[in-house]
Amino acid sequence: MPLTRLAADAFGAVTVSLVSILVLLGIFCIAYTIYFRSQIRSQGLLQLGYFNGPWLTRITLIILSIWWCVGEIIRLSLLKREKDVFSNTTWQKDICKFYILSNLGFTEPCLFLTLAFLLHTSVQKRETGTLNCRWNRKILCYAMLFSLPVFLVQLVLVMIGSKGYFTSASLPVEGETYVACTYPLLCTVSLGLFDVLLISYLSFVGARMLALVINKRLQKRVYMLIVSISVLLPMRALFLGFSVMPSPGGAIFEALVFLGFLALATCISIGIAVLVYCPVVESMAVRGVRTYEIEAMPFDDYYDGASLIANQSRNSDASTKRGSISFRTMIRDSDTSMAVDSLDDLAGPLSRNISYPNSPSPPGPTMVPLHELSQY
Repeated sequence: MPLTRLAADAFGAVTVSLVSILVLLGIFCIAYTIYFRSQIRSQGLLQLGYFNGPWLTRITLIILSIWWCVGEIIRLSLLKREKDVFSNTTWQKDICKFYILSNLGFTEPCLFLTLAFLLHTSVQKRETGTLNCRWNRKILCYAMLFSLPVFLVQLVLVMIGSKGYFTSASLPVEGETYVACTYPLLCTVSLGLFDVLLISYLSFVGARMLALVINKRLQKRVYMLIVSISVLLPMRALFLGFSVMPSPGGAIFEALVFLGFLALATCISIGIAVLVYCPVVESMAVRGVRTYEIEAMPFDDYYDGASLIANQSRNSDASTKRGSISFRTMIRDSDTSMAVDSLDDLAGPLSRNISYPNSPSPPGPTMVPLHELSQY
């Protein structure tokens, strides 16, 4: 087997494996989100329905990720051998054009715009009416609308541009009977410019969120998400830009393309974990608690509120008291610069200390460890 084909097959096999893992992760998160929604309706946990407000946007984010994975599979050279599904050269060229328009022109911009809007909404106030059905529809419409310019630029470059490294979506592989899907330099540059604007916007939103949030665990998650996007997206653009230098289908070409794929796959995985998996898991962890106040939340922050993390520090004085779960988003009001609670403490045991809208807050934030929730 020639070295060119061996390198392409090796990187293709690893790509298929990683894509399979990412798709399974996405399907699991979709099922878990739907299960959480069904639990809210079947058990009458209406208060927790607030934390499941962006369920449609979360599912759309995962669907876009799965669609991106499908595009990464069809571009591989594994399907372009003789007597394979896409052995026809004309089909191969059309598939490469479709890949550029689908992944680089639509899926990637729409995916990261959806992610950015999810973060942006977390610092909005309740009065703006976020996290309802209308909000979900608006987010999806805005994401598709703002990704349209990138799609049109890619369409012009792929369909109207001349042949060659700068605009061609496919090139023949030396010594082989198939064509390799390439990344036109002008398409990569246009995507890189979009990434610069996206990173600037995400950095602004992330800085606001980090300034408001004082929950240490949530701060780490937001910081990890912003850093991964700010680092991995430019790396992907650089890898794809340098891929025009080696010959298509060669070992160096396949390595650069694979590194670009790996950078974006890692970024998508972190986004799904931070914005979909963690909020749902932590909301499910407290689904047995039915009575708590949600009106006190000054910011409409599903992401903070869904954390619902009880401080289980053994060194804390509060941890030695018989207590309650602290449903705190740990955010500061931007107008008063003072720390406020998004959800009042649910004093415990529940049978003794149930908080009411007009009742005074408990003197100290006590808590019940998560493993003791079943007792109540």
